[in-house]
Amino acid sequence: MLELNKDVIFLILEELKNDRKSLYSCLLINKTWCEMTVPILWKIPGLNYLNYNNNKKIRLLNVILLHLSEESRNILKDQGIKFFTTTKYQRPFFNYINFWRSLNLHLIEEILNVSIEQSKISIVRNEILKLFINKNTKFIELYIPQKFNYQIHLISGVENCFSELEYLCCDANIDQNILRGLSKIIKSIKKLRFKDIMQYNDRNKNIGIISLIETQENLEDICFNCYSNVRDESYCVSLEESLIKKANSIQHLKLDWTPTTNILSYLVNLTCLDINLSLINFSLMKLPHYTNWNNLKNISLPVLEILRTQQVPSKILANLIENTKGYLTEISICYEGVDNKRLIQAIYENCPNLKYLKLSFINNDITELEKLLIKCKHLSGLVIIIFVNEPDWDNLFKVLISSSPINLFKFKFSSFKTLKLETLKFFFDNWKDRHSILLQTNSLYSLYSANTERQQQINNLVETYKKKGIVKTYDVYWQIHTIEDFEWEKTF
Repeated sequence: MLELNKDVIFLILEELKNDRKSLYSCLLINKTWCEMTVPILWKIPGLNYLNYNNNKKIRLLNVILLHLSEESRNILKDQGIKFFTTTKYQRPFFNYINFWRSLNLHLIEEILNVSIEQSKISIVRNEILKLFINKNTKFIELYIPQKFNYQIHLISGVENCFSELEYLCCDANIDQNILRGLSKIIKSIKKLRFKDIMQYNDRNKNIGIISLIETQENLEDICFNCYSNVRDESYCVSLEESLIKKANSIQHLKLDWTPTTNILSYLVNLTCLDINLSLINFSLMKLPHYTNWNNLKNISLPVLEILRTQQVPSKILANLIENTKGYLTEISICYEGVDNKRLIQAIYENCPNLKYLKLSFINNDITELEKLLIKCKHLSGLVIIIFVNEPDWDNLFKVLISSSPINLFKFKFSSFKTLKLETLKFFFDNWKDRHSILLQTNSLYSLYSANTERQQQINNLVETYKKKGIVKTYDVYWQIHTIEDFEWEKTF
């Protein structure tokens, strides 16, 4: 049998790193393949742990426990916690813990809660965290769950363990002493994500968040998620001011509120801006501090490549796009407005390199959309959301057929009314000699759910055009406004 050298095996495994099923097969080839595959599989264990059943969680805990030192096992034994019934203890063939590069403390809590008596959890947790956090381990990712209060920054060896940390994700309502402690020993974080950021609305109670931001030496990506209607302007100001101090390095910014300072004018290297106001109650949108758009006006973002917004008015976005320099490749806009003419004009006049577009749409926008299709020659993905009127699918598809650039083949359409069988057939019939269509539709009052016969007719129609190579995939979703952006770099 031909033996491949390790460099070749490494390249093969790199290609397969996101295909866990194939990686498991590689374990069985021979010892060399096994030794090179195991570190990849254990780099991020529990990748989809939210889908784990209790048996999987227990098995993972058992693997972790096999790595405990004799001292830790004795501590647990003295507390009446016995995991091993055999007289001779044997460590695993691999030290799997050393392969971990992503420490998910939420996963640790999950497996403890399903496997250990509640009264014993803190004792077992203490020994497990010492196993993971020490001078011999090294992590690049750290996930801290909500209400977490274990002082991990005080564990011996933590400085080395997190010395190369690049990503931290945590709930804002964890013990702030933990974040303050971590800020003193971690300087390498590139990406920060804070969830439920408005939990306290008090600078003093969130001082750890601000401290962690300000001590990073090369912070590139910051995300603030807010899951409530609560907005405290002074607290937002304190967060934004901490980001201004990192203006030169920040490239990606996500906010779930309208900027309360002129922070965007400082972020001259920003390549991705995401503002999501979808969770704010519409009645609150009338309040000045919820809808003060002044800090989004006349902002120049010269290297912006990605713009994603929800519930930001189109006229504000048109102004913002007009002040970019032509580098935008992805625009995702969801806004229940009725006047998109200037916005669409701003896009086709200022975004020659646009590849992916998500846009709220009304029938009156068809003429401007046609101009956009003609001018944005690199467009390959289009998402159209229709909020306020019954869509004129016939005219829309005529424009798509006649004016779509050659690379456009990914489509998603969302409306209150479903597509008609005849409309789909017309679209497919006239989509010849092009890339096979990737199509997804989304409707609230779908004829699918009410008429099984019609559903089967559409299924049969799609299958016919799949055989002809006109359609590659077709998916239907049943709830309005839930249609997602494309996973843009994938071809399904």
